[in-house]
Formats: sequence, C-alpha cells, structure tokens
Amino acid sequence: MLEKLFIITISAILINNFVLSRFLGICPFMGVSKKLSSATGMGFAVIFVLTIANAITALINEYFLIPLKMGFLQTVIFILVIASLVQIVEIVVKKVSPALYEALGIYLPLITTNCAILGAALLAAFKKYTFVESTVMGFASGVGFLLALIIMSGIRERLDIEGVPSVFRGTSIAFIVAALLSLSFLGFSGMIVE
Repeated sequence: MLEKLFIITISAILINNFVLSRFLGICPFMGVSKKLSSATGMGFAVIFVLTIANAITALINEYFLIPLKMGFLQTVIFILVIASLVQIVEIVVKKVSPALYEALGIYLPLITTNCAILGAALLAAFKKYTFVESTVMGFASGVGFLLALIIMSGIRERLDIEGVPSVFRGTSIAFIVAALLSLSFLGFSGMIVE
C-alpha cells in the first residue's frame, strides 16, 4: 500500500505533472507565474482544492455514482464539487489576504474551470483509486502544480531583469521557457511506470 502511494506521489509531482507533462492548467500557469508571491499563493490554493476535490469526488463516486450506476454524471457532479470548493477558497483568501486576492485576480475563480483539477478527479475515478489513493494523488498533483509555478515564476522574474531582446519579451519568452521546462520534466518519464 505505501509503495503504491509513493509511486502515485512521485508520478503526480514529476513524471505526470499536470502542467508540464499532461498540459492541463496552462491558463493559470502562464497567467500567474509572473511573480513568485502570486504563483505561490495560487499553488497553495490549487493544492487545497485538488486535495479536497479528489477526496470528496472519490467518496461520491464510490458510494453514490457507481452503486447507483450513474457514472455518466461524474463530470457534472465533479464540476459542482470543484466550483463549491473554489468559492470557499475565494472567500477565505479574500478575508485572510486581500493583497493575495488582488494579485490572483481573475485566476482565482478560474480554478473552477482549471482542467487540471477536473482532470485529476476524473483520472482518479478512471484508475479506480481508493479514497486514500485519490486524496494522495490530488495532493501530489497540487504539489506538482506548485512546483511548476514556482520554477516558472522564478525564471520569469529573472528574465525581467535580464536583457531579453524585445521580440521575445512577455508571452513569447514565457512559452519558450514553458517548452524547455516541459522537456526537462520529460526526462523523468522513464523512472516509474504506473
């Protein structure tokens, strides 16, 4: 059991990183990775939502949808769970850290439509993960998202200081960096086969 949880964790963080290997969640990845502070805040919000969403959707799937043969409702139910969690996170962040709330801007409500979160819940259901495995996968996927955001924001902050040619400034260099990061994470793909 612990070995499988370890494999799920390493796989979700490095090998099957939702942003850099599965290319899910690119919108907030590109939008929030300009500053390390906002990237870190978004990363922790995604970790929270992914972990809780995977836990709740695993329970709903196992005890409600599968026994009642209503698997066709997975996507709709999962989106409702994710949207509810994001609303809670948005309220808490606005109350606890107004500066972070302003820095995240439109990207915080966009967690609801972040395909990485729905993708993680659907992938866990598809792989028939248990409640614990699904929760660990959600947490590890969030950590992988945070890792990708921190690396990208660190590079982008450094590039703002450097003399990047004007043709490459902004979105152009961000996509080049994202491509190179994706290639570097591809190196982990031969480590563990799930």
